[in-house]
Amino acid sequence: GHNFTKSLFVIGSLTHLLTLLKTDNMSSYINLDGEFTVESESCTYTSDSIVADYTYETTMVDGNVVKPVTKKMQFKTEKKVGKVGVMLVGLGGNNGTTCVAGAIANKLGLEWETKEGPMKANYWGSLILASTAKLGNDAEGNSVYVPMKNMLPMANPNDIVWGGWDINGMNLGEAMKRSKVLDVQLQQKLYPHMEKIKPLKSVYFPDFIAANQGERADNVLTGTKQEQMEQLRKDIKDFKTNNSLDKVLVLWTANTERFASVEESVNDTADNLLASIARDEAEISASTVFAVASILEGCTFINGSPQNTFVPGVIELARKHKCFIAGDDFKSGQTKMKSVLVDFLVSAGIKPVSIVSYNHLGNNDGKNLSAPSQFRSKEISKSNVVDDMVASNRILFEEDEHPDHCVVIKYVPYVADSKRAMDEYTSEIFMGGKNTIVMHNTCEDSLLATPLIYDLVILGELCERIQIKFEGQDKWESFHPILSLLSYMLKAPLVPSGAPVVNALFTQRCGIINVMRACLGLAPDNHMTLEHRFESTLAELQEQASTKHVDKKARTQ
Repeated sequence: GHNFTKSLFVIGSLTHLLTLLKTDNMSSYINLDGEFTVESESCTYTSDSIVADYTYETTMVDGNVVKPVTKKMQFKTEKKVGKVGVMLVGLGGNNGTTCVAGAIANKLGLEWETKEGPMKANYWGSLILASTAKLGNDAEGNSVYVPMKNMLPMANPNDIVWGGWDINGMNLGEAMKRSKVLDVQLQQKLYPHMEKIKPLKSVYFPDFIAANQGERADNVLTGTKQEQMEQLRKDIKDFKTNNSLDKVLVLWTANTERFASVEESVNDTADNLLASIARDEAEISASTVFAVASILEGCTFINGSPQNTFVPGVIELARKHKCFIAGDDFKSGQTKMKSVLVDFLVSAGIKPVSIVSYNHLGNNDGKNLSAPSQFRSKEISKSNVVDDMVASNRILFEEDEHPDHCVVIKYVPYVADSKRAMDEYTSEIFMGGKNTIVMHNTCEDSLLATPLIYDLVILGELCERIQIKFEGQDKWESFHPILSLLSYMLKAPLVPSGAPVVNALFTQRCGIINVMRACLGLAPDNHMTLEHRFESTLAELQEQASTKHVDKKARTQ
């Protein structure tokens, strides 16, 4: 009896304590769905745009002297998204079919049965469509989060018109079945919609991809490289006209090519590149031909594979035509984890000294990568991902010191699209100690890559509608043609000459969110949360919470 009474007393005390903690710990997380409006003298909504005054604050370091620097500017974001079309190179591949199927499934709100139970179409895995950004705090100190897609007017994959090219002519219904990515019942529901879509004939230069791809190449363009490029331009024009589109974006999700040799008088300048295409120069890759065709048609071109599509001549051509390009190589599984883990280790003062990454996969991407030249392209894009994080800490690493970093990829047909990635991170820790982290990651390859395609397209299209004007200037200016803002989704980010390459994942994410905030005249989210760190500010929040509670109680009575 005594022990029972004592237990009741303890339980009662704990309940009382939890109540007190719940009362005292006011702040929580609130999700704000739907559109919102910024009320500020710095943000003006017009019928066609959002115009925001913004002060960009940075820090200049000159030797041992540190100076705060401010620069005033305006952001203007066009509100109308318009009707958007996306043309995928590699439309009939695993990524291409999954991308189109996913958009159709979400548009129709499809549901299907699996052995785990019922499933409903979603956009999970998409930064823009399935994650939130902190907007601010409410009067009680609660953190308010908003879906990232609601930060600014953005394209919706449900409304995008999808099309593209493939070297294999199979309709997308059959190609979806061949890829073996989606559940069978979902495939059956999608098949009537997918079978109507057939890829356009594509560019096929056998020297640039593995020989084992030849058996699929039954839907290819013929003629000279110039003639094929002109056909691609016609395809883009026809796609835009036939679907009454306001704009078209082109994205490469086809096979990894070998690296092209950058040669003087071949692809080193825009004029030389165009002349090389005209004379059928052998060292011009299919992806470069697609990039040139897109740029000449004024369409943003995004490279989702690791090859050097953007030779100097392509970059110069993009700048000349003020057309956006972005690349390279989707960052979906092993490399995304690496960009998080190495950032954590180095930021925590832990020194990674050996990184060994092993992959095996059985889809057509793996088959193509089994050829040495194509593997080398992938190895390069995977290996450079830690460079900026290592260079940021000279306490741990000397000037030319890097961790040992080895990447292995093997083709194992049986595992199909379910890629296996195994990593070992060995680090030096306090007083000569060693720390080893071993990770096994099963990646549903196309189900991780497809949301990145949506993100790249949505963010690329948004960037077309954003301009800035610096204080004292009369003309509005667009982003640099090399869209480095898309780096979050890419393994080997392409950046403008003179700009640093940033691979750290959360730094890339913050960059995207804070640019969106700037478009609304909002300061960057700095995570200081000073309102929760002082007695006076916490007391103020508690008083506001109590007042709101009393007002709410009075209204209900």
